Amino acid sequence: MTNFRTEHDSMGELKVPADALWGAQTQRAVDNFPISGLALPRDFIRALGLIKVAAADANLKLGHLKSTQAAAIRKAAQRVAAGEFDKHFPIDIFQTGSGTSSNMNANEVIAHVATRDSKAKIHPNDHVNYGQSSNDVIPTAIHVSATLTTSEHLLPALKHLKKTIDKRARELRNTPKTGRTHLMDAMPITFGQELSGWSAQIGSAIERIEDALKRMRRLPQGGTAVGTGINADPKFGPAVALQLKKLTGVKFESTENYFEGMASQDAAVELSGQLKTLAVALMKIANDLR
Repeated sequence: MTNFRTEHDSMGELKVPADALWGAQTQRAVDNFPISGLALPRDFIRALGLIKVAAADANLKLGHLKSTQAAAIRKAAQRVAAGEFDKHFPIDIFQTGSGTSSNMNANEVIAHVATRDSKAKIHPNDHVNYGQSSNDVIPTAIHVSATLTTSEHLLPALKHLKKTIDKRARELRNTPKTGRTHLMDAMPITFGQELSGWSAQIGSAIERIEDALKRMRRLPQGGTAVGTGINADPKFGPAVALQLKKLTGVKFESTENYFEGMASQDAAVELSGQLKTLAVALMKIANDLR
């Protein structure tokens, strides 16, 4: 018995762990980039899986995949999105600039599982990655993962915090305390008034984050290699966004300009800035409590 199997790609053959679901291109990335030991986070892998589900659905509707192929890809990609195969995404976060290695990691795992568990022969590039490029898949995955994490976890937590502060502010609306300026006692206020300031800070943070998410929901999928959409159906990008909207309940849409969406991360930088603003507000509230 051997602990390895031999895989082939355009660069030749190499050994891959026998029980690995990935293929040659993933293994080359593992061999070439042993940098930090940090793998991509769960939310990002989830986004990759969801994108591949949406792409399979879109390609089926557009007539580019057979129903058996699309069904096999969809089922395998859903399992990737659910976290069933996270240990088969071993690539370091420091890798090729466009994230090609992680995109191919997803393609290879999905193709392997889809072929193994169905009667269809699924190819990582020709089927799973049909109409796509790492250059549009990875920016889309950044947008999808950040949007879902913010929408599903951060915003509900902030709304709960604001509701709790509002409740205490009402209870303490007539309870006086000493106001403070310049680290010294000043004029009197009520606890309710001070808490209302915290609530307003959290409310403003929620508004800023929700506004930033409008840009994060615009996806560059469909721009393929350089933003021109070469080798992809012109209807593919909007179709993927529509399928992601159905899958997640989040109002994803195709960006109006693929060149902006692929050549920059302005929307992610904006969201990051709003998270930093929130952090400052939370630190201020914590210092007030102290």
